[in-house]
Amino acid sequence: MFSITKEFHFSASHQLSHLPDDHQCARLHGHNYIVVVELSAAELDENGFVRDYHELQPLKRYIDDEFDHRHLNDVLGHDRVTSECLARHFYDWCKVRLPETSAVRVSETPKTWAEYRP
Repeated sequence: MFSITKEFHFSASHQLSHLPDDHQCARLHGHNYIVVVELSAAELDENGFVRDYHELQPLKRYIDDEFDHRHLNDVLGHDRVTSECLARHFYDWCKVRLPETSAVRVSETPKTWAEYRP
């Protein structure tokens, strides 16, 4: 199995209002997110690629236009905007457009991340 990954960055705020008031994530706060998309294939295409990296540009535009410097609760329309939920959201978005999508990882900090891999 071959796989490639590409990393995208955005900054955004969120609030997890369902948590106890003393939980730091219950307050409005922000992160510098990193989204890593993995694409996999058993065979390479005629050019020797799993997928040309250039074909991931629509994801960059989507992230820049819809997520960067936005309040994620408003973007996604709910208050459970966790890294886990974001990983699933980006996976679903990518899978429709890039069938080779095998996993998406979302980092809130350099030491924490969530991954969705069906």
